[in-house]
Amino acid sequence: MNHQDHVFLLQKGIPRPGGVWADLGAGTGAFTLALAELLGPDGVIYAVDRDGRALRELTSRNPHTTLHTLTADFTQPLSLPPLDGLIMANSLHFVQDKEPVLRRMKGYLKPDGRLLIVEYNTDHGNAWVPYPFAYLTWEKLARQAGFRHTEKLASRPSRFLGEIYAAVSW
Repeated sequence: MNHQDHVFLLQKGIPRPGGVWADLGAGTGAFTLALAELLGPDGVIYAVDRDGRALRELTSRNPHTTLHTLTADFTQPLSLPPLDGLIMANSLHFVQDKEPVLRRMKGYLKPDGRLLIVEYNTDHGNAWVPYPFAYLTWEKLARQAGFRHTEKLASRPSRFLGEIYAAVSW
């Protein structure tokens, strides 16, 4: 996948430019950069990852948006402002017990805030992607965590596990 694929997966889930968003499990920022493009110069992004070196690489590549980095484990409480949205792209599949984490994520969001997920469309993992979840499983997880609406936004074929999809919940 390339940058345009990342933008394609996210774009229908970003209702308008600007706002305060977080990318949890940002890594070196493939989806953070796509988010920055979609939010434009009025956007603010909090990129969170356990790997400080990856976040430093991201900081050197971000040309458009106010970017704050936080070296932290997103499964633990974070100090974030109220968010218009957050992205978890290929990060939640590392968490076995997702519901408590999702409830915490919902607590970071403003009342109309959005959670965007990018995930492999399978319920069967492997050593590199231990706990993925298909879209139908995501609908159930999101509802259990208190999200009332979930919508599949887009998908792309993946050589790795068949298909990758993006969904939004609020």
